Amino acid sequence: MCTYTTVKDTVDGSAKGPGGSWFHVTDVTVYFDHPVHAMAEHTLNIDFAAPDRGPAARVALELTADSARKLVAAIQEALDAVPLEMQV
Repeated sequence: MCTYTTVKDTVDGSAKGPGGSWFHVTDVTVYFDHPVHAMAEHTLNIDFAAPDRGPAARVALELTADSARKLVAAIQEALDAVPLEMQV
């Protein structure tokens, strides 16, 4: 069963794409659905994109629910470890 829940937002960062080149990402889409490549029935999928650069300017992740929760915890731990003034 698919929920079709999709969350979109804007981001400001960089990603390394095909061919090893870096590009500025401005959009993120997060959804739980069937993966394209991961060996799981459903995954949390995260797409970082730069739509102004075309469809190839995209980096995609497909994570199991457990791995996605571990990623969220790791991000929170890393952010909590640095002073707020550095997070601007």
